[in-house]
Amino acid sequence: MNSTRTRDWLVPAGLILLSAVPVIAGAARLTEITGGATVTPENARFLASPVPVLVHIVGATLYCLLGALQFARGLRRRRPGWHRLAGRLLIPCGLAAALSGVWMAACYPRPPFDHVLLTPIRLVVGVAMAGCIVLGVAAVRRRDLARHRAWMARGYALGLGAGTQVLTHLPWMLLAGQPSGLGRVALMVAAWVINLAVVESALRRRPRRPAQPVGAPAAVLAR
Repeated sequence: MNSTRTRDWLVPAGLILLSAVPVIAGAARLTEITGGATVTPENARFLASPVPVLVHIVGATLYCLLGALQFARGLRRRRPGWHRLAGRLLIPCGLAAALSGVWMAACYPRPPFDHVLLTPIRLVVGVAMAGCIVLGVAAVRRRDLARHRAWMARGYALGLGAGTQVLTHLPWMLLAGQPSGLGRVALMVAAWVINLAVVESALRRRPRRPAQPVGAPAAVLAR
């Protein structure tokens, strides 16, 4: 029993660890914005319009950390009420993170080290993440738990892109310094692709359950 519970927490623990660097970076940015930091070329866009980035940091932090716990299968089964309550909080957090990211990509001045291609890519990723969450909500309202989990996992994979980007950037930075231009574009896109590939692989390995009819017992829906 203990070994089963330990394995059950390996995925959530790994996701929290993957979130650590962007969460810490977000907390540092939050402190910078709220603490009256000196304006620099790197932070000028955030200090000039702080609300979107504050919404993004808070929403993304809660979404990544709390969302990781939704992957603990045993916790979902033992505490279905907690799973549903956390899900109701994750939906607005995920949408806030995605849509504020879209706003920042569209409206903030582009940093000089970012290639022009990153703007449309960020817009597509933000819209796709929000779309996955909306489709996940629509699926659970139909009692289609398989599609609900699939769409929510895809949305989480896109939201966790910043964590995987740390891993894709690290070898480049160790060998060649700070990436820029098309190299930076490729490394960022690779992180989103890796996350989605992992999710799709996991979904293909998992047997699909049929949609539950409306009014199905809560005990069945919580499995």
